Amino acid sequence: MDHVEISPSKKNPRGKFVGTGQKQIIINLYKDKLKQQLENPDSPQLTYRQMLVEISKASGIGQRTIQTILAEYKKEGTVSSPNKKKIKLTILDKVDEFDKNAIRRKIHGFWLNREVPTLAKMLIAINEDETLPNLKRSSFQKVLKELKFVYAKKSRCSALLEREDIQRWRRKYLDQIRQYRAQNRPIYYLDETWVNAGETHNKKWVDSTVKSSRDAFLRGLTTGQKEPSGKGKRLIVLHIGSTDGFVPGGLLCFESKTNSSDYHDEMNGATFFEWFEKTLPLLKENAVIVMDNASYHSVKKDPIPVMSWKKQEIIDWLESKGEIVTQPTIKALLLEKVQTLKSQYDKYVIDEYAKDNNKTVLRLPPYHCELNPIELAWSSIKSYVRTHNNTFKLKDVEELLKKGVEHVTSEMWTNFVGHVVKEEEKFWNIDSITDEVMDAEPEEGARHILTIGTGDTDTSGDSDSDSD
Repeated sequence: MDHVEISPSKKNPRGKFVGTGQKQIIINLYKDKLKQQLENPDSPQLTYRQMLVEISKASGIGQRTIQTILAEYKKEGTVSSPNKKKIKLTILDKVDEFDKNAIRRKIHGFWLNREVPTLAKMLIAINEDETLPNLKRSSFQKVLKELKFVYAKKSRCSALLEREDIQRWRRKYLDQIRQYRAQNRPIYYLDETWVNAGETHNKKWVDSTVKSSRDAFLRGLTTGQKEPSGKGKRLIVLHIGSTDGFVPGGLLCFESKTNSSDYHDEMNGATFFEWFEKTLPLLKENAVIVMDNASYHSVKKDPIPVMSWKKQEIIDWLESKGEIVTQPTIKALLLEKVQTLKSQYDKYVIDEYAKDNNKTVLRLPPYHCELNPIELAWSSIKSYVRTHNNTFKLKDVEELLKKGVEHVTSEMWTNFVGHVVKEEEKFWNIDSITDEVMDAEPEEGARHILTIGTGDTDTSGDSDSDSD
């Protein structure tokens, strides 16, 4: 008989998905090994580890992967298909809320200095700032659109202005909070944040004379607590405070159950309302409660019809308000009638509940987190957690979080609010300055406003045309 050489099993490339078919082969190999041992009790019995080694040699798949597949099969009774879909992050995902806020502040800084911020000027300023992400022109335009900026014609340049509705919202907010302070009404600020089990300071002192772990051991030194490779599990945190400090009993803290990159996804209207209902009695009478416009803060008491509603649903809504609908009709006319009634019924559950309890909700304009002093409190708390976190266990981090909250005193809160009042003053002035600068040396005709879109370009005359 001719000698036949059998080539070794081809190894599965590192990182390559193991398909359902391959997983089933591994299950079959494992069952076959068990069957052989049952049928031949007198032969040497393989340990589970030895089985993993033999299955790995036969299949070309790593032992750890095989162990994971077998564990899944034992638990679920089946094997799952690999998730081959990779989620590609957009530029808006990569630039977080703090960076977006910093970009808006930088544009405002130009206006405060009475300098017209064009797209080209701002792109240079942002890319020269080491604390901000480096952006290409098209990416920057997407961020500007997200931040509700528009182009306004100024001489031969296109100035960057915030959309009129954002300006109105901010001005109305600033006017209202000034009035509430003048009336000596107690003002509370609430917000959510997150804390990871792996919270730690990134910068550490390093002894450059220690060359290795072995060197440290021989010199009687320790290489310290090993930091986690990732951020680990996460706590979602909600609290409320004022110049009196954090409200005792107002802390809500729970473990994140998803891998979402946005901690806002963890909260919902029911959870927030339950907390709000419990916390409201802890506040002073006639209080003002400042919050942002997160979706769970903004659950409608009576949803208002929109184009996505079915025609009959819109008719039913109108008739429930006492309106007479003449048939036949079209959606556009029905929605026009809805607009005339919208102001009467477009109300939030939270706002109405607060009003019923002698409290007032005041909503921050979008992308204005610097107007909420609790952001400074969060920064102090997270710094405390990072400084003292040495176990990277969620339970321990939760205790550090509570201690961090206790370390934020009423004096600190008073300073935080004082800082915010100064920021409010800047915003109060900026719109007036913008008007003055734009009105100086007026262009012939009316001011032209252009919406920033993905493919839009400004007319500043710059030849920069970088793209992603």
